[in-house]
Amino acid sequence: MYNQTQIDAIKNWLGSGSINIFGRPFAGKDNQGRLLIDTLGGNLIGGGEILRGSTIPDHIKQFINDGKLIPSDDYVNIVLPYLSQAKFANEPLFLSSVGRWHGEEDGVIRSLAASNHPLKAVIYLKISNNDSHNRWLARDINNDRSIRHDDTEAILQTRFDEFQNKTLPVVDYYRQLGILIEIDGNQTRAAVTSDIIDELSRLV
Repeated sequence: MYNQTQIDAIKNWLGSGSINIFGRPFAGKDNQGRLLIDTLGGNLIGGGEILRGSTIPDHIKQFINDGKLIPSDDYVNIVLPYLSQAKFANEPLFLSSVGRWHGEEDGVIRSLAASNHPLKAVIYLKISNNDSHNRWLARDINNDRSIRHDDTEAILQTRFDEFQNKTLPVVDYYRQLGILIEIDGNQTRAAVTSDIIDELSRLV
């Protein structure tokens, strides 16, 4: 179990920086983001939240509707103003899969740096497709996640394919940068958080 000395060291190292969290559907990204905020302070932001809270030009909407990558420069123009809001100033950000498609990484990194939330680490919560499917089956029992239109079983396989083809290359990109932390997601929430804190301590 982590201790206060670790927490204080991570807070000093993180400052107003950011940590991006990736994983398959139901890997626990938002849950861990909230637990990290409880421990380290800051704000949790998802990629969908950024798009919903921003004014999207029509030509960018067309890219999204066609299932295509938003051009990197356009992505920066969307993400940077959102992250630069005064309510986020001087506090760390925990991002839930912001920049899920390969090709968006540089835009995300530039936006974070320009908004004074430099990317400090990326967390990959590792679970299998089978584990993810089992958590989908148990979602009503756990009652810890609101039902989303893309949580249907028919769409779940598509989300697996999207993660395999588009998001895993993003994870590999951050691995090559040397800032990736890989965590076994098949543990209790508390154990996952403890492992994250331990790995962040090693980075510090």
